[in-house]
Amino acid sequence: MAVPADSSKAGEPSTAEAPPAISVTSPVPLVIGVTGHRDLVAEEIPRIREMVRGFLRTMQARFPDLPLVVMSALAEGADRLVAAEARAMGLPLIVPLPMPRDLYVTDFVTNESREEFEDLLHGAEVLELPILDGSIPEAVAAGGTARDHQYAQLGVFLCAHCHILLALWDGKPSDQLGGTASVVSFHHWDVMPGFTETAARMRQLLADDESDLVYHIVCSRDREEGEPAVGMETFATSWYTTDADEPRTLELPARYEKIFRRSAEFNSDAARYADPIRSESWPLITEATPPEIIPAVARIDAVFRRADWLAMHFQKQVIFGLRATYTLVVLMGLAFIAYADLPGVEGATPAIWAFLGLFAAGVVLSTIANRRSWHRKYLDYRALAEGLRVQFYWAMAGARDTRQTKFAHDNFLQKQDVELGWIRNVMRVTGRRGELLGPAQRTEGLACVMREWVDGQLAYYQRKSEERTRHTHLTERIGSVCLWGGIAVTLILAISSGRLPDALADWLLVLMGILPLIAAVREAYAHKKAERELIKQYQFMGRIFANARRKLDLAADDDERRAVLKALGDAALDEHAEWIMVHRERPLEHGGL
Repeated sequence: MAVPADSSKAGEPSTAEAPPAISVTSPVPLVIGVTGHRDLVAEEIPRIREMVRGFLRTMQARFPDLPLVVMSALAEGADRLVAAEARAMGLPLIVPLPMPRDLYVTDFVTNESREEFEDLLHGAEVLELPILDGSIPEAVAAGGTARDHQYAQLGVFLCAHCHILLALWDGKPSDQLGGTASVVSFHHWDVMPGFTETAARMRQLLADDESDLVYHIVCSRDREEGEPAVGMETFATSWYTTDADEPRTLELPARYEKIFRRSAEFNSDAARYADPIRSESWPLITEATPPEIIPAVARIDAVFRRADWLAMHFQKQVIFGLRATYTLVVLMGLAFIAYADLPGVEGATPAIWAFLGLFAAGVVLSTIANRRSWHRKYLDYRALAEGLRVQFYWAMAGARDTRQTKFAHDNFLQKQDVELGWIRNVMRVTGRRGELLGPAQRTEGLACVMREWVDGQLAYYQRKSEERTRHTHLTERIGSVCLWGGIAVTLILAISSGRLPDALADWLLVLMGILPLIAAVREAYAHKKAERELIKQYQFMGRIFANARRKLDLAADDDERRAVLKALGDAALDEHAEWIMVHRERPLEHGGL
């Protein structure tokens, strides 16, 4: 339900490199995050390089419509090994730095290491993660817990924004904060002891989770007792998930295959309709959006425009299909009535053939709609657009703590069909820059969000509620007139039985059948479109946004306002998830009408 909708400052995080140009039709990538040991065994490195290269090539070939992107922090060892292989293959690099660059490079003690780092950094999309609240650059520079927490933040960020975590790991558990083992564990369970709250995962414990996919290449470490974990062999590979029955497999699990295919399908649809998307889609970025915030949310906006336009396109297809199908139903009823009640009328006998032809036309229409997935795509793309809308405004307002493990994409539609995991997967890679805004930018963005989102959506829901209520009341009155008209005709026929001319009686019989049929079809159409449920949703969301507006006006400070916006976004996502599930149960079909 869409509405028409840098320069770094002192003390704020810098993105280090300008983000790449973002086209409104740029395909959503398949992001490979990298974690691994710094102290790889030199003799193993050539073989590991071959295995990494083979893995990347396999994923490229398997999902050609999902451009491969590698996300690596370029630490010494595994991070750089994978980045170098990606660079050699011409793959884009995203480099999240755990801290400002000048602090990070102190990890690299030799000139050769620093030069290698700078070389790999060239041409990459660089993201400098901010100094955590409660810490200062001097503490991070000194090492110890403060620096470990920055690496923990990097691990959380990496897992939150990749689709597959490529782990060059010995397989041994470790309590080192932000280390390879802790990152793999976090990717599976969303808990990093010493950094995140264990309670953060409680909401998701019983839900399917598509964000746990690890490709594990077993390696040794150049240290005492550096051999792999017991039961693991060097160079062994496996897909590693939280699946209780089969945590390790040699082949990509089927549910992830389906998720990636759906993301690729979204890219294909966006490419097919690229021209109208460019010219007709409504952006979330407006003239009121602060210019310094635009680079952080431009990617979310670009994907939103695709999803929103495609949702409206397939909605039109669905509405056309519904109207055509129910029109055919009415015509079938007329043909049957003509065949049954007007046997003496010339041409009545062929009515049965007309009935069968109309039925066949309905079957063809239903088959086309199902094969082209009009209904599913309409719902999926609408869900994606609404999720991105919340993600966009949360990012602008800075409505997230850097220590939190969850964001818009993690909870949205989590209780629904596992097939919808692709939506979260798309959201996972769109909002990575939205988490890097500084304090001044977040303050300016907060004011914009309250105007553009809260006030805009409040007006939208109030207007749509009134419009849909008037439309529904009108169609209900038409249905009532038809139903009671049919009953009146029936009474006339019953009272005047045998006294009416045959021709008039025949036409009254036709009306007796037609009028209730029209009433029934109208009721079935309203049910299929979930008109009453939609009105209730508009009214509910109108109240939610009105309540949020009042609480924002009464809030004591910006932190409280962000908490209100976070709750508002959660409510919007939950309500839309319910709407999606209502409509998924009412697909376009002909034979079941």
